[in-house]
Amino acid sequence: MAGKSVLIVDDAAFMRMMIKDILSKNGFTIAGEAENGLKAVEKFNELKPDLVIMDITMPEMDGIEAVKKIKEVDPNATIIMCSAMGQQAMVIESIQSGAKDFIVKPFQADRVLEAVNKALG
Repeated sequence: MAGKSVLIVDDAAFMRMMIKDILSKNGFTIAGEAENGLKAVEKFNELKPDLVIMDITMPEMDGIEAVKKIKEVDPNATIIMCSAMGQQAMVIESIQSGAKDFIVKPFQADRVLEAVNKALG
């Protein structure tokens, strides 16, 4: 799995930092970052990452909308959602929209890696 490129999407810079830290320590390449769904779609098209880790609740365009847009462009895109506790309905909607898996905040490094490896597996 090492060397796979990941686009990290979250409106909170410290959340992006946490994910970036976990992944880069484990040999993944950080392709880029985005702070909302609009930027995520733009960056996805530009960078063509192996994986997208996408927050659900963001300004301008939420994660679910961004998943739909990315899947229109690339039906094979691999996307994992991040959600805070209590967003089950949104998680279900994002999985129906094409996300592979989800991780719950606050992040546990092993859960992040497990989800990433499973999604890319």
